[in-house]
Amino acid sequence: MSQLLQTLKLTSARKQRALPEVVKRRNKMLKKLTEQRELALAIAEGRLYVPKRLRTVVDGDTGQKTVREMPVRIKAWWWTGEKGETLLSLFYGSKTLELSKGKTAVEIASLMELPNVLEVVINAVQNSELDAQIEAASVKLREGFKAGKTVKAAK
Repeated sequence: MSQLLQTLKLTSARKQRALPEVVKRRNKMLKKLTEQRELALAIAEGRLYVPKRLRTVVDGDTGQKTVREMPVRIKAWWWTGEKGETLLSLFYGSKTLELSKGKTAVEIASLMELPNVLEVVINAVQNSELDAQIEAASVKLREGFKAGKTVKAAK
């Protein structure tokens, strides 16, 4: 073995071909939470946050498809409550996560604290603390899709 390779830490790890479903769901949640944190930081700093995604656009005249970078609207997961407090709900798809029995929102004293609260939630997701809630929301979403298919089949 060469001198240069001896300076590296070698291991016998293999890349998995497919991630487990729980990891895929956790990664999806982390992506959305990171977008929410970036949006909250932008608002706190008084700047605009407009993420972009690649979209395939069909030209109406020629019918030719082109891929363009397009701005995407991000809906904030927080709002101002009756007492002036900031409330934050977490979503997986269109389903609100139940963070604790009967509790679906986090109360925050001010909008300036929101990025820090989102950072705590991101760490909780990374540490698998919300896996059960994410799984429950995922099941509800899948049931909704199955119910939609049976209604269409019945028509």
